[in-house]
Amino acid sequence: MPPFVVALVICIYFAFLVAISYLTSRKADSDSFFTGNHQSPWYLVAFGMIGASLSGVTFISVPGEVGNSSLTYLQFVLGNFVGYWFVAFGLLPLYYKLKLVSIYGYLNTRFGKYSFKTGSSFFILSKLIGAAFRLYLVARVLQIAFFNAYGIPFWVTVFLCIGFIWLYTFKGGIRTIVWTDSLQTLFLLLAVGLTIVAVKNDLNWSIQEVSAQVFKHPYSKIFNWQWQSGRYFWKQFIAGIFITIVMTGLDQDMMQKNLTCKNIHDSRKNMLWFSLAFVVSVCFFLCLGVLLYIYAEKNGVSVPFGRDELYPKLALNHLGLGVGIAFLIGITAAAYSSADSALTALTTAFCFDFLDFANKSPADQNRVRKWIHVLFSLLFFIVIILFSRINDESVVVAIFRIAGYTYGPLLGLFAFGLFSKRQVIDKKVPWIALLSPCLSYVIAQNSETWMNGYKFGFELLLLNGFLTFLGLLLFSKSKSGESVNRKKSKNPMQ
Repeated sequence: MPPFVVALVICIYFAFLVAISYLTSRKADSDSFFTGNHQSPWYLVAFGMIGASLSGVTFISVPGEVGNSSLTYLQFVLGNFVGYWFVAFGLLPLYYKLKLVSIYGYLNTRFGKYSFKTGSSFFILSKLIGAAFRLYLVARVLQIAFFNAYGIPFWVTVFLCIGFIWLYTFKGGIRTIVWTDSLQTLFLLLAVGLTIVAVKNDLNWSIQEVSAQVFKHPYSKIFNWQWQSGRYFWKQFIAGIFITIVMTGLDQDMMQKNLTCKNIHDSRKNMLWFSLAFVVSVCFFLCLGVLLYIYAEKNGVSVPFGRDELYPKLALNHLGLGVGIAFLIGITAAAYSSADSALTALTTAFCFDFLDFANKSPADQNRVRKWIHVLFSLLFFIVIILFSRINDESVVVAIFRIAGYTYGPLLGLFAFGLFSKRQVIDKKVPWIALLSPCLSYVIAQNSETWMNGYKFGFELLLLNGFLTFLGLLLFSKSKSGESVNRKKSKNPMQ
């Protein structure tokens, strides 16, 4: 694709975002930035959350992964669907009842300040690494598609990518993001739709023929019933439930959007409709993956060794200029719809969880919020540059996976708070939260030897959460104040 076309597309795209930011941030204050004044239409939040959930990694990886695992990813997504309903009926009512801005305030109410700070710290670490990694992917695509042609260094590309996010979020915050995420979701889904149409036209198939060819293809297998496999149905389904609970229900980024709705009823409607739309959207991605492999086979296009490169290769080089432009906008929208809200969520968590933000004057709130927003923008920049300096994709992916370990302690903390009436020894919580992921890693690395060939997949999160829960139980007290380790304790679950 000619570099000037890339530049024009990106400029028009960001012009749309800045225009939306201008319209939504007029008369904005700190309450607008953090809560959207609780005036967000539920249907707009639901639609925008699709883009935030389908990150740039998903946009590229899911179609390519079909070549490795067929459609078995749908098993995980079906678990996601159930998890979203648990969030809607189990967690959202709690957050609205406590009138939380940062959801980790629940841990302060339930356990104390050490648990509170620990939960928020794990979120900040995980979200910073995960969001920076996703933004790194889109910066790398833009570098190849445009900036390399003019000899512009990668750090300038990264600086501009983050600068655009800061530009359209620094004033309106979450109120702006609810609208920009909806626009970016639209672009993302249009990219997928246009690619499917392009492949259909190239192969000269009708819609009925496309459906028939996809479902009879060897890659159309959905269910795996081999219990030792990392893709075994119950492993993926149950892991999908809990990962959704953690990465949506216990994630400030995703919950902050839900908490901008007018009331719990609107927020719940948003979550339920979003859960259905999310499953349908992923099905389109998976079907696209099968079609891309069919297209490559029929046109003699070699499949890249790195399956993630299949969609970019075909979209940018084989399916025409229109699809190339749609893909470029789609990957940018997918990355930005998760990165922009992550930046706002990080600012929110740090302000409310570490700076006693609620007790500051409006003038101080405005000043502190802007500086923290700048601080996390700079941290994004530093982390992305570190990724590029490593210059080893396997190491970068490993770092991203390590970030996933940080959600286990959150699962254990919230589960213990919700399903136990015991009180933890608050000062012990940081140590428990640090030890649990380490033990999980050791067990996962040796599971095939220790557990008769068993290999952990997504369900490693459950192990991590269970170890955290167990540690909290061992260092907890009953209502009477007795330690669980005391012999006098007759029933440790009371």
